[in-house]
Amino acid sequence: MVTVLIAVPGPSVLFVVSRGVALGRRAAVSTAVGNEAGLLVQVALVAFGLGEVLARSFLVFSILKFAGALYLVYLGVQAWRHRKLLMVEEQTTSEVSRPGRVFREGFIVGVSNPKGLLIFGAVLPQFVDPSAGNAQMQLLLLGMICVLIALVSDATWGLLAGTARNWLARSPRRLSWFGGASGVVMIGLGVRLAASGRD
Repeated sequence: MVTVLIAVPGPSVLFVVSRGVALGRRAAVSTAVGNEAGLLVQVALVAFGLGEVLARSFLVFSILKFAGALYLVYLGVQAWRHRKLLMVEEQTTSEVSRPGRVFREGFIVGVSNPKGLLIFGAVLPQFVDPSAGNAQMQLLLLGMICVLIALVSDATWGLLAGTARNWLARSPRRLSWFGGASGVVMIGLGVRLAASGRD
């Protein structure tokens, strides 16, 4: 069940794909790794009980949700503003697509998505075996398995999107259009996150 939930394309996949189309395969994989590193932090928070605080506190949930939404909108606006840079040689966009920078952006998006905390907090405890002892370690292990599956799934989508970018690069206008579209997707994800509830 968890594998199906992770493998079905959702907001994180759209985010990784948009980065792959805009910046290429390496940036897509760096985004996926950063996003999943953010999810690992969430897994740790759930394992040590802080996910429960988020589930119960509307204020904490709202702050985290709007911070993540604003950051996605910011990234989307930046992608839209710099879409024409994608029309020139790869070297021009090297600053934008540096692995460290792209990893950091993916991490912020992953760690600031409150939905991940709520999903981990609702799904993972169902698989904990009280008779096996040390529920925290079980939650951490289960969460790490989920994050590993998500990494493989997101990175695969990102590689496919990055490969499509090579085809798009044959037409500068087409590449610029897709770069702008990826910005619109990120803005849309931010708006959707901001408008979403806890369900």
